[in-house]
Order: sequence, then structure tokens, then C-alpha cells
Amino acid sequence: MAKTGAPYLYIRLRRKASVRKGSVVKLRHIAQIIVEPDYETALNELIIHKPQQEDGNRVLIDMMLIVRKVKERHPELQIEHFGEPHVLLEIFSDNKKASPVLIGLVWLLLFIGSGLAIMNFHADVSMLEVHQRIYELMTGKKVEHPLILQIPYSLGIGVGMVIFFNHLFKKKFNEEPSPLEVEMFMYQENINHYVITEEYMKIHEEGESKG
Repeated sequence: MAKTGAPYLYIRLRRKASVRKGSVVKLRHIAQIIVEPDYETALNELIIHKPQQEDGNRVLIDMMLIVRKVKERHPELQIEHFGEPHVLLEIFSDNKKASPVLIGLVWLLLFIGSGLAIMNFHADVSMLEVHQRIYELMTGKKVEHPLILQIPYSLGIGVGMVIFFNHLFKKKFNEEPSPLEVEMFMYQENINHYVITEEYMKIHEEGESKG
């Protein structure tokens, strides 16, 4: 059966992509495509953007830029787009390994800070007096340090935090995201939304200035 009509390019942009600093951005880095085999290799290697120093570490690549680049090379293609009309591109550089001394200092700071937070909370709610009163109600005796309650309670705090955050070092107990992971995800989503909005404002301003 003979082919009729112009060939189609079906394209879906990734929500987020990353390239190393100094590299060019090719179509395969930022999108998934379906096209006739004769075009596939050339389109995957098509250069979409060359990051500049003034771009910083995040660049918004709009679908209109991709359409223009594709049409310059293959004007006969009909383009069908699915999904988001943009992709947020992160430009990264090879990071130096963190210093063990710095890691140790950060760990010590977090350990002391979290310990002080727990102790201050217990002081505010008079946890020692609560344990003393519970022990007195259970045994009829009043002691200054009811260790039979304090030791399991202290261990329970640690176990509870491990279960709550769903992590023990690098091991996860199940596939559910921890509250910390959810918060980090929401934080990253807010950053991405802010960057996309700012980049669209810059594109709009540049368009007005050229007009």
C-alpha cells in the first residue's frame, strides 16, 4: 500500500531533563518521538539549544522553539504534540565530593539540634512528672526516675521516627513515600512552577521588545 500525504512527527516532551554544562541540547534529551525510520536518527540528534552562561542552571524550552527547529530542517513534516508544551532543562556540572569533615559537622549539628528540640518539648509538657504520676498510679509507689517507663519510651521515640520516615539508612520498609519525600517533592514542584512562570515572563518581555 503506497504512502500518501505528508509524514507525521509525534512528539511528547519530558517534564524535566538535564544536561551537563557545556553540552548542546538535542531533541532526544528532552522529548520522546515517533516518526518514520528515515527521519528518526536525524531528529533525535537535532540540536535544539546551546546553553549560554547567562542562562544559569535552568532553561525553559518551549514547544514553539522545537517546532521552529524541526521545520527548519524538515519543513515537510507535520507535527503532532502531546502533553506539556514545555520542558524544564537543568544544566549541571560535575560536583566535587563532599568533605567527610563537613558531613560530620552537619551530622553533629543536626543531632544536637534534634536532641535539644526533643528535650525542650519534654520540658514544656513536664514529661518526667507525667511518667512519675503514671508509675505511681500503676504501682502505688512514687519514685524520682521511673526507668521502667522512661527506657521503653525513649526507645519508642527512635523506632517511631524510623517508621514515620520509612527509612533506616538507605533501606525503605515499603514503597510508600515518606512525609519528608512528599515535602521535598512539593518543594521541587513549587520551584519548577516558579521557574517556568518566570521564564515565560522573560520570553513574553523579549517578544514585546523585539516587536
